[in-house]
Amino acid sequence: MSWEFGVTVAMIIATALVGLPIGHAMLASSVFYLLLQGQDMSIAFEQMLTGLYGSYVLLAIPLFIFAADLMNVGSLSDKLLDFCRALVGRFRGGLGHVNVVSSLIFSGMSGSAIADAVGMGRIIINLMTKDGKYPGSYAGAITAASAIIGPIIPPSIPMVLFALVSDTSIGFLFLGGVAPGLILGVLLMAMNSWQARIHNYPVEEPVPMRELPGITLRAVPALLMPVILLVGIYGGVTTPTEAAALAALYAFIVSTVFYRSVSLRKAYETVRQSAKSTAGVGFLIAGALAFNYVVTIEQVPNVIRDFLGDTELTRITFLLMVNALLLVLGCLLEANAILLVIVPIFLPTAVALGVDPVHFGVIVVVNTMIGLATPPYGLLLFVVSSITRSPIRETIRHLLPFLAIMIGGLALITFLEDLVLWLPRLYGYKG
Repeated sequence: MSWEFGVTVAMIIATALVGLPIGHAMLASSVFYLLLQGQDMSIAFEQMLTGLYGSYVLLAIPLFIFAADLMNVGSLSDKLLDFCRALVGRFRGGLGHVNVVSSLIFSGMSGSAIADAVGMGRIIINLMTKDGKYPGSYAGAITAASAIIGPIIPPSIPMVLFALVSDTSIGFLFLGGVAPGLILGVLLMAMNSWQARIHNYPVEEPVPMRELPGITLRAVPALLMPVILLVGIYGGVTTPTEAAALAALYAFIVSTVFYRSVSLRKAYETVRQSAKSTAGVGFLIAGALAFNYVVTIEQVPNVIRDFLGDTELTRITFLLMVNALLLVLGCLLEANAILLVIVPIFLPTAVALGVDPVHFGVIVVVNTMIGLATPPYGLLLFVVSSITRSPIRETIRHLLPFLAIMIGGLALITFLEDLVLWLPRLYGYKG
């Protein structure tokens, strides 16, 4: 690797530390690298435009973002929350269970941890802290922990990005995330039960059984969305990108026609908000595409593969090393940046060691999602703390047991490959 590459990496770190968005930092540093190398600087923009406009897969991202934003402004979240309260709210720490189950269901629609925390999370936090039932810091902690599940269960924006850099089937990646997401949900609910007993959190008044059919019926249009997505993708009716378009259309129709909760003005504001979010993700992808060209020129993946090959790593040792590295990086870097920049460096080594790409993709996504809630810079920490107005240190104190059990779940997913691959294999995956 050349000294110009070292300068480029140092420039990315320096500009990011002073507050420049990581996408801008990567793009500017990549152009500077080409200048130092005496190459045509327009190559960076050529790579950026070719990657953005030549990938059909990327169209799924703005569509999933739009669907999630529609659910947040419409009544879909409220109906789902009522259903979850009727289902699991009657147990000790019931609102904590509602938090986790609502994230499991909501994740089948949005594919975004931040959308889950800001939308459904805001509502459940208000319920948990009403009348002092739960401390705001605990409500924020379990909201951050449960929001992590969102991008693990399909649909998943991070898995779309992994498919982009690895050329892995999105459909099989989505299927691979189902069992790990459910396992993490069960672990979080077990930890919530334990915390509820220790701190004597309240038992909610149970919803009468005679009301359950009506609550379920009102929630059916919202509950049908993940069913439509999965049937469309795995029934061979739609591609994942077409399924994302169908999800956005369905969310719009249900919010405006069935629930009548989104006016034209709200719909316009939702489109604007979705466009802003998409632009942010798009610029990050653009910067990563330009920097990945630099990484390819410097043959960084091959250098790392040869280095690791000389150390005679086994498959399990490699996965443990990647887990440790990504958990540390997750504390410091944005999840999508890790997926777009760091992960491609390790892909050649993973392939050489015989690591299944779907298994590897799920491990990577779980890692990066845990990073969203990991101190000191996990983005979800700041999101939930701004909602609860609780000190971050208090939120972190309540969050640590949840992080510990999720890392235990990550270990299960890493060592037991069949937990990830049994469902994709059921649908014809040959890995």
